[in-house]
Amino acid sequence: MDINRKTAYLVLMAVETKKQYSNIALNHNIKREKPTSEAFVRELVYGVLENKKLLDYVISKLITGKLKNVRTPDLTILRMGIYQIAKMSSVPEYAAVDESVQLAKKYARGRDKFINGVLRSYIRDRYNITLPDREKELVKYLSVKYSYEEWIIKLWMEEFDAEFTESLLAAGNQTPPLTIRTNTGKISRDELIAELKKEGFEAEKCSLAEKGIKVIGEGLLETEAYKKGKFSVQDEASQVAVQLLDPRPGELVIDVCAAPGGKTLASAERMDGHGTVMAQDIYAGKTDIIEREAKRLGLLNIKTKTWDATRLRQELCGKADKVIVDAPCSGLGVVRRKPEIKYKKNNEQMASLPVKQLAILETAANYLVDGGLLMYSTCTVNHYENRRVAEDFVRRNPEFKIEDRIQLLPNVNGTDGFYICLMRKEAKKK
Repeated sequence: MDINRKTAYLVLMAVETKKQYSNIALNHNIKREKPTSEAFVRELVYGVLENKKLLDYVISKLITGKLKNVRTPDLTILRMGIYQIAKMSSVPEYAAVDESVQLAKKYARGRDKFINGVLRSYIRDRYNITLPDREKELVKYLSVKYSYEEWIIKLWMEEFDAEFTESLLAAGNQTPPLTIRTNTGKISRDELIAELKKEGFEAEKCSLAEKGIKVIGEGLLETEAYKKGKFSVQDEASQVAVQLLDPRPGELVIDVCAAPGGKTLASAERMDGHGTVMAQDIYAGKTDIIEREAKRLGLLNIKTKTWDATRLRQELCGKADKVIVDAPCSGLGVVRRKPEIKYKKNNEQMASLPVKQLAILETAANYLVDGGLLMYSTCTVNHYENRRVAEDFVRRNPEFKIEDRIQLLPNVNGTDGFYICLMRKEAKKK
């Protein structure tokens, strides 16, 4: 059995049955199984995840029964096999079929003949399989073609026209660039680009983030530049959020939902070691990660605390110059990195997110001094979680005024989908 396909299968099953995020499952299984080609594993895993609804649609046309009756191991192997045949030109058709049969003999015993038959039917009949009629069933057509749950498409079509929505769907299936944030307390952006190029990486400046660099190359986190704290990995959109907030030396900044810590660390760097960034998160393990990163970057102005952002810390009321609320959200802006998000159900938990986001905002607002700045951000494209939450907040808290807000989008800006809203607390009139 091919170790690369075995590793990909184990990752996909972890995502499917244990609801693990793909990046976590990939890193864990690659470390454990030690495949001979990490690139092949990642391409196969992300390819299957990005195209899951399309693959399932194709499979449904090749079997006699209903798709829902196909067991998860069988379905996973079929998705892998069809994706290799359809999209991976480096894989011969016979190899895709044979290796799928070998996986079935190990993980779907007694189903190897079924899987062999379906894959051979696909090779024979694939050009006869058509998508739903675009004119008659636009949402279903887009759902199948780009592999998104229909509710996401309907949500985006509330805000955008059909052409723009399709562009947004397509952008979500593209591979995102790897971007890093320069720690300018140790090195300039130009110097870091030169150093990375000398190490064999392709590196160029980001267009929006003033400290950002797009990097192409393997082993970035093994470089001396990383070990010496000269940069951190952070998407350009997240960098832009801190850039707009513009923490200054001497200020007190509170990041109430800090993990994984990108905005905390970026804020501390901008403050040149003067002032304090207080980073809190509900999980102790995540604040530990922030502390380790602060040490690697040489940042001494960060304090962490394990805390639930919906609970008020009385000792901080009226103390902060700036507060960051990067709230828990549906994550629809980061499907390029976590394609499994495309298949989330629009359930009660999803519907309750705006309520939780507003509760966190109203708690965090108490920490600001008069004239202080509150930043609300999410990594989603959902006006119910973004614009409406911000507008509900200022309506309920008239001392706050919206100063600036932007929605970054992958099909427009080349970044993650990211909402940023800055709200100023007006000074009390004397």
